[in-house]
Amino acid sequence: MSQSVPSATPVPELNLDLNNTFGALFIGSTLAAILFGFTNVQAFVYFQNHRGSGITFFKLVICYLWILDAIHLAFVAHMIYYYLINNYANPLALPVIVWSFQAQVVVDVLIIYAVHLLYVQRLWILSRGRSRILPSIITAIVVLGSAVAITLVWAVYKCHVFTDLIGIEWSTFLTLGTISVVDMLIAASMCYLLTTARTGFSRTDSFITKLMVYILNTGLLTSLCSLTAIITCAAMPRNFVFLGVEFLCAKLYVNAFVALLNARYYLQTGSTSGSSHAQNVDRIDLRPMSVSQGSTEVSKHGMSVSEPPTRPLPSSDKQALSPNRYQERPIAVTVELETYSEP
Repeated sequence: MSQSVPSATPVPELNLDLNNTFGALFIGSTLAAILFGFTNVQAFVYFQNHRGSGITFFKLVICYLWILDAIHLAFVAHMIYYYLINNYANPLALPVIVWSFQAQVVVDVLIIYAVHLLYVQRLWILSRGRSRILPSIITAIVVLGSAVAITLVWAVYKCHVFTDLIGIEWSTFLTLGTISVVDMLIAASMCYLLTTARTGFSRTDSFITKLMVYILNTGLLTSLCSLTAIITCAAMPRNFVFLGVEFLCAKLYVNAFVALLNARYYLQTGSTSGSSHAQNVDRIDLRPMSVSQGSTEVSKHGMSVSEPPTRPLPSSDKQALSPNRYQERPIAVTVELETYSEP
């Protein structure tokens, strides 16, 4: 059912170029649908790799993000359908903001700040056993940033026609700028915590380096999308190019977070394929520990290494506890990034 133009709403003079207005919205919605397909693939990969772990926190998180992502795409599709199909050849309806446009802004904000809070939760995990000052600062910044998002939602809901968006450019710049800064801070904090968690084992350090590159790339991608929306809004405030770019932001955030959860699978697939010991890897604890004299299970950087013995050790056999026993074969280690133990 088409939405009638409110009689009390003043309709501005029509001077629209459909190419860079609703054409830009159509292209943005098409790209958003493609990114939603990538989200489905990422979620499928995660559930396939954890199909035997039961219901876990991160499975519920992925379901929550997927539902929000699907709702966001539905609102975008409704908006495009309303303007280009329901009101075809009705130019008086084009300047009026439909309700689904305002609703997709709310869902967009919910997705972005939900992902930010999940990143903060990862920071608290990585800083376990160490100083909590850095994750506390990032948490405070993310919480304060939510007030900026609420301001944007309030400003958008006061708009009735698209020309009103020009008067609230300040809220768009403030929100997108805050999001970009938070993205950079989170990526830098994760890389710092991973750098200080190096163990001295070449295989583990190589994995940490690849993970840092992965985090930087995903954080840079979302930041570039927000910055592109700011630039296009500042340079072309009277068309809808920046709105089409904003459609992609929520999709990129969902894809980036689920890809981070799948990072261990992606990064280890090439290095562990064909190895008979791919599943028999040991775990290391990222928490610093005090090194006792004569300890045989401590790496050179003070990270505890847990390696199950190949056979039960008799308590009376002193030679079985000799450090040489653990030097006869190499130790394979990997970083445990999940909060639960996989079967």
